[in-house]
Amino acid sequence: MTWISLIVLGLILLLIVRQGTARLSQTPWWLLWLVLMLPAFFIAGWMALYGNTPVPSGWLILVFVTSSFLYLTLLRRGQQALAPATPASSLPTVPEEPARLLNRDEEAQLQSCFPWGIYYLQHIEYRPQAVICRGQMRGDANKVYQTVERNIAQRFGDRFLVMFQMGISNKPFFALVPRDRLPQPQQLWRPGLSLGLLALTFLTTTLAGLALVAPDVSAAELRQNPELLWQGLPYSIGLLLILGIHELGHFTAALYYRVKATLPYFIPLPFAMGTLGAFIQMRSPIPHRRALFDISVAGPVAGFLVTLPLLIWGLHQSEIVQLPANANEPSLNPQVFNPRISILFALIAKAVFGRALTNDSVLQLHPLAIAGVLGLVVTALNLMPVGQLDGGHMVHAMYGHRAGAIIGQVSRLLVLILSFIQPWLFVWALILFFLPAFDEPALNDVSELDNWRDGFGLMALVLLLLIIFPVPAPLAAFLWA
Repeated sequence: MTWISLIVLGLILLLIVRQGTARLSQTPWWLLWLVLMLPAFFIAGWMALYGNTPVPSGWLILVFVTSSFLYLTLLRRGQQALAPATPASSLPTVPEEPARLLNRDEEAQLQSCFPWGIYYLQHIEYRPQAVICRGQMRGDANKVYQTVERNIAQRFGDRFLVMFQMGISNKPFFALVPRDRLPQPQQLWRPGLSLGLLALTFLTTTLAGLALVAPDVSAAELRQNPELLWQGLPYSIGLLLILGIHELGHFTAALYYRVKATLPYFIPLPFAMGTLGAFIQMRSPIPHRRALFDISVAGPVAGFLVTLPLLIWGLHQSEIVQLPANANEPSLNPQVFNPRISILFALIAKAVFGRALTNDSVLQLHPLAIAGVLGLVVTALNLMPVGQLDGGHMVHAMYGHRAGAIIGQVSRLLVLILSFIQPWLFVWALILFFLPAFDEPALNDVSELDNWRDGFGLMALVLLLLIIFPVPAPLAAFLWA
């Protein structure tokens, strides 16, 4: 199973790096992939040489740090090659062209688009992929962007995509990207593909649910008695509802802000939990940081609101069993699930079972409860404040593009350290180190969020901590007194 997990992880990373970094750096994506796969290669080599002997934690941390350092170095060198004289390294890449994007008359018209009382334009720089307008902002960032964007649209029509970004010296600048140089839009909705993947994932999750209930059922028995598949439906329907509502939360918020988004795509997996999750793709720029926050947080919130009642329902159908003598550590085994593995789960389980759940008891989870536990895991993984995950978009919207990337780097290390206390987090720590640290900025990436959204974002991060942290001793003593 470890070998299969490493192969699947490598394929997922391949897709992430190829899609996520190609637009951010000129470093070959295959080289970045090889660098990020160093920990996986190290683990595979160790297993080949020493079998099931655990990898020394010191060596593992060293490989992780080396891989992360090499990745960031190569990525930033590629960004410098992409835009050697401008901090707008996330602008769309196009072939170099020596001709100016504006003639003298058009440049004069452009200067009139910047009222001195709103944004005092000091100089214009020409890049192969954009026109960079630098100056001093004099007023509210949101009003500045709306005014300048409206003026440019009145004089140049739909010719430019107007981006408002924060420079290295914390001075906002405008970047005008010709729309005819942007990547051509792809087909937005593919209902046939979306429904086909949903049907296939429904089959694989139903088989996974059957394996939880009746692990000894053979393929021959299943062919003779296909009605056995009914036993896998509680797990399958519960998990697909959680994943589907999560993605529909993103989709609905994107529609509200008129951001083009694909339909949800489910990823079937013919073993383990039966799926690798679901995703949607944004096919148009995010207008501002407020929209970035709302679209990002809508998925985890929607998924969690579905997870909570399904988990409670599943726990009511689960059984309390005695803690085995050799199972003192928290375990993800659904047959002997230790509620102390998560603060939030422990609180929910104690509310459901009351005094019946004692210090020396664990749970035999019903398949629907297993789907609920996986819903908590999916919520926590998406709330991780790293790169292109929902949590990464959230901290970007809350604190800015550069600060969000720094928070992401620190979070990777903290999760890796926490995985020595919570072993089930190790795979996620591995994935987090593979994810790109930066996400794409919004068109108006300068305007800040309101206090309400900042507070809600902090609450979402608290929810993440409640899910991934084990029950501390003082709380355990209170709950199981």
